[in-house]
Amino acid sequence: MKLRTRNSSITRTPNWKSRITHLESRIPYPLSRIANPASRAFTLIELLVVVAILAILASILFPVFAGAKMAAKKTASLSNLRQIGLAWTMYNEDYDETLMRVHIPDGTKEYFWWGSWDGTTEKPEEGLLYPYTRGAGIQVDPSFDNKLRTNLGFTGYGYNYFYLSPSTYSPPDYVEVPLPVMEGQIGTPTETVCFATCARINNWTYATPTLEGSTYLDPPSNAYPGFHGRTNGVGNILWCDGHANARRPVMRSGTFGFGFNSDDFRKENLGDIDQDGNLSTDELFDLN
Repeated sequence: MKLRTRNSSITRTPNWKSRITHLESRIPYPLSRIANPASRAFTLIELLVVVAILAILASILFPVFAGAKMAAKKTASLSNLRQIGLAWTMYNEDYDETLMRVHIPDGTKEYFWWGSWDGTTEKPEEGLLYPYTRGAGIQVDPSFDNKLRTNLGFTGYGYNYFYLSPSTYSPPDYVEVPLPVMEGQIGTPTETVCFATCARINNWTYATPTLEGSTYLDPPSNAYPGFHGRTNGVGNILWCDGHANARRPVMRSGTFGFGFNSDDFRKENLGDIDQDGNLSTDELFDLN
């Protein structure tokens, strides 16, 4: 830039650096930081505020996500039970409406609805219901991680064996004699338990009573609660007409059965399926 006086022509170059320095002194941030906002770092207080906000959001959202996950597992479990019920019905029809046995011994191997067991190996593809499901996925309850009884596979459901698959054991050898039950013998299929979410307390193998899988669902009169409320205290039931729903187990108090303590069952949400409040009757299990 050229500046010209009245008397003479003088060429001067302005001191732009000093002017920029003067301007920077009059604004809250240096010009270099305004020109490049990304170069500005967070202060410690700002970081603490962000962390606090994230912690609050996590405390709000995590229980929501956990609840949604449990609800999804409950829905999947109900769907599995309905499919098991369809397979059970087709099996019975193929055997002239004779109800499926809880197990069928054959030499050194036993066949169950969920697979076969020879004392060493469990084979789900040899289960009684496998030909009707063509897969082992539906016998798995997504709400129950069965790690202690590998011979059961990963199922979490129990069968109303006491009434739908009864047996007698006569002296002197007490060999099991199956008693066939026909579909027509079920008086009220809509109110007769077929399968349900099931587990058991084992107080004879472990040092302390331990929850483990079970495929035998006992009625209340047997005094061995096995109905498992594993989804927020609620269990799923498949009825003999094929519908499935959820309900809470009926809990016991005190001691009962073979030296069982109700506290061991309560803390695991193990109880009975009962309607009349009398645990000596089996109105939701028997054939009447």
